[in-house]
Amino acid sequence: MTVPPAADVCLLLEGSYPYVAGGVSTWTHDLIQAYPDLTFHLVALVADRSTRAPRYQLPVNVTGLTHVYLQEPDRGWWWLPGRPALFRRLEPALRRMQRGGGQGALAEVLSVVAPLRGRLGRRILLNSEPAWALLVRMYRDDMPEASFLDYFWTWRALVGGMFATLLSPLPAARVYHAVSTGYAGLYAARAALETGRPALVTEHGIYTNERRIEILMAEWLFDGSATGLAIEKPRRDLRDLWLDTFASYSKACYDACDPIVTLYGGNQDFQRRQGADPTRLRIIPNGIDYAGYSRIERSRDHPPTVALIGRVVPIKDVKTFLRACARLRDDVPELCALIMGPTEEDPSYVEECRQLVQHLDLGATVRFTGRVTIADWLGRIDAIALTSVSEAMPLVVLEAGAAGVPTVATDVGACAELILGRGDETPALGAGGAITPLASPLDTARELAALLLDRAWRDQCGAVIRERVRRHYDKIAIDRRYRALYESCRQAPDRQRAPAEVA
Repeated sequence: MTVPPAADVCLLLEGSYPYVAGGVSTWTHDLIQAYPDLTFHLVALVADRSTRAPRYQLPVNVTGLTHVYLQEPDRGWWWLPGRPALFRRLEPALRRMQRGGGQGALAEVLSVVAPLRGRLGRRILLNSEPAWALLVRMYRDDMPEASFLDYFWTWRALVGGMFATLLSPLPAARVYHAVSTGYAGLYAARAALETGRPALVTEHGIYTNERRIEILMAEWLFDGSATGLAIEKPRRDLRDLWLDTFASYSKACYDACDPIVTLYGGNQDFQRRQGADPTRLRIIPNGIDYAGYSRIERSRDHPPTVALIGRVVPIKDVKTFLRACARLRDDVPELCALIMGPTEEDPSYVEECRQLVQHLDLGATVRFTGRVTIADWLGRIDAIALTSVSEAMPLVVLEAGAAGVPTVATDVGACAELILGRGDETPALGAGGAITPLASPLDTARELAALLLDRAWRDQCGAVIRERVRRHYDKIAIDRRYRALYESCRQAPDRQRAPAEVA
């Protein structure tokens, strides 16, 4: 069998490119296209083995695509000799992985499972009697107050996802680039340990913070018996288990990766608190095609139009945008409000938003466009709104800004520095829109009304954000920085690994 040549870059992608549109996926697609002389192998970490339709046509320099099915690890063999001994060796490392351990704990797990790769799978690691006995021991030791059924499914999800990541094929590459921590970051740490090749990570949003939001909002993880007038909480609960395990995956990624890249300074505070080496931290902001977006012609022949551009999912808080539109319509009766983004990811949330449109009598005002080519619409949009509860450095603010369209956004991620400027901006350009508190329809409506009803203010904000994008976020300059990183990593010698790291 012919072994395929090593790719220049192996991109590690969890729940994004090429199957989810927008945001990080668009950034990934543009990154690959920026370096036609480099070859890329993609590792897509997805939930299950269901058929997925790509949302992007893969560039010609993508030489391979490997899937990791987090909820469905390979079956593996039914039986191996010495299974109880295998789980006795795994147990201490698994406990460390569920309590914030980093690359050291990961190396311990790999020392057990890597020599058995191809034979180990979910039959032994999840469905065997020794696996059941281990799960029961960990439940009794760690959180006997929790629902055993909920613990069972939590344990299987976390451990199953980890084993799927560690037992899946590992494409040969000169550098491994994770586009988040989480399971993608865990895969990067594994690749660095097993191959000795450099790994780096780019964090758009902080993965553990986004998972924390989701976990704290998960009603099934809420144990009502732990509330009331009790002063002390139980030793640990299921939320702690989820959060500590994801913190462990992030720590393993940070331990393995150099550099650790993020989009703006605020993220680095979180990275340091989660164990990232400050000497490895780098900032490379998002960049966009300034020349292309700045050529979009602005139309005056359209009704006052605002748009939320993004996926219709809870983290975008589309409902706050809709409530703001209901208030804004009082001041701007001819308002046109667009919700521009994919609607396939969370159909139940999309339906809730459509019901809210009817409840607020916005049927003649709001339009769901689905996924669109943004450049075709920006000339007819007066302002965009981001009501998200979490963002990193949203590309849409930059794309709209290059076209002279101001933004009203919540105070999340890098939105404030994009719209109002960094503290060290010299000379200071001023406001390119407005920043509002989270979940505040009234503030969002007020700032949008200021832009729609005062053309001079709108034009001034549009000119400011256009110039800020030109100075700091032109993709041509950003691409040079990733080129330098890739070249440095590709030319680096293999790291010398201690024999104890991986058996």
